[in-house]
Amino acid sequence: MKSRDTLIRLKKFQVDEMRRRVTQIEAMIADFRRMSAELEREIAIEQERAGIDDPTHFAYPTYAKAAITRRENLLHSAAELETQLDEARAQLADAFEELKKVELLDERDQARGRAEEDAREQADLDSIGLMRSRIGAVA
Repeated sequence: MKSRDTLIRLKKFQVDEMRRRVTQIEAMIADFRRMSAELEREIAIEQERAGIDDPTHFAYPTYAKAAITRRENLLHSAAELETQLDEARAQLADAFEELKKVELLDERDQARGRAEEDAREQADLDSIGLMRSRIGAVA
């Protein structure tokens, strides 16, 4: 039983680690999207300030060009993280499923042990009752 307890603790640890990983990736995606939205606003402000909204124009602001590149990189990174998030969620589901299997096996073994203990206790009680009835019949 000790090895099963250790296995359950290990599986719970793995599930917790997967949950943390999923949460971390979700937070990174949210941060990247928030930063890209901020860059979008900064680009619009810079374009309005310069009066030029065509990135191919020779006088287009350098800061706006750099911000566009940065925003595109952030969006690309967020898309890559989405793929990692899907994989992490699948791994979390697998780890959770493995944990449940081990827990069900443990519950089944515990129920079997309780049933065996109950049967032994009932047999003891039956033998005590039988001895009492024999003693009462003799007296």
